[in-house]
Amino acid sequence: MEKRMCVMILFLSLMVSACNQSMTDTLSDPGEKAGLQAVEVQDSFVEPSLEISVTVETATPVPSDTPLPTETFTVTPTFTETASPTPTETFTPTITPIPTYVVLRGKVIIEQAVCHYGPGAPYLYKYGVYKGSNLEIISRESTTGTYVEVQAIGGDNPCWVKAEYFDIQGELLTVKPVDAAEVKIGRSPYYGPLTGVSAVRDGEDVTVSWNGLTLRAGDDSLQTPYIVEAWVCRDGEIIFEPNGTWYKTTIIVDEAGCEEPSHGRVIAAEKHGYTNWAEAAWPQPEQPAE
Repeated sequence: MEKRMCVMILFLSLMVSACNQSMTDTLSDPGEKAGLQAVEVQDSFVEPSLEISVTVETATPVPSDTPLPTETFTVTPTFTETASPTPTETFTPTITPIPTYVVLRGKVIIEQAVCHYGPGAPYLYKYGVYKGSNLEIISRESTTGTYVEVQAIGGDNPCWVKAEYFDIQGELLTVKPVDAAEVKIGRSPYYGPLTGVSAVRDGEDVTVSWNGLTLRAGDDSLQTPYIVEAWVCRDGEIIFEPNGTWYKTTIIVDEAGCEEPSHGRVIAAEKHGYTNWAEAAWPQPEQPAE
């Protein structure tokens, strides 16, 4: 648009200049000076007024696409307080060393010793061992150690003999202890446990009674028929004491002064083995006042 306006103004300027030049050329022409009388021309030339209407188009500004501001999200870091772990005491289990036991050897020092099914003289006879025999000593009764479990060297048919009948090569306490309650004495498949078992205390004496076992003909072992297996107090310690009898009652001494309770049970023998035990309701001793 500005270019058009410049062109028009230039055109108008050229027109005005041309008109002035034409009039000057007319008045100064030599031919006119020669044939005509000079006439005083009054300087009354009026420059023609040229009105030029110029329409200027004003450009309407076209709105440009102004980019809208982009919303910028600023991530503000959130600091989460992390709890420091509270140190906990780590429990370290106490490892109890497993004792190592040995198998000793012993030589029989009497002419003949009876080898029993259990750790005591009242138990049934299993076989005999003879003077000079060398046997393996594989375990001992845990409370007193008066009886030991023996077998032939490399054998698998053990039985129980009184420890004093052997010349033992080594320390007996290094042999494995066994609770008498865990000893396998051989069970009868034909007879059940005794009935009517009772126990009555009189001071340190405990009288244990039961109903007798009636055997079929030929089943009698011809050995001690009844055993009270008792764990009783002696000198402040619980010891195992098997008490054999041919009767249906027996008296067992049980002292006061032990922290653990005393207890007992009764079994009966026949030639095939022992009945299952019947527990006695054992009366506890009166403990001395502190």
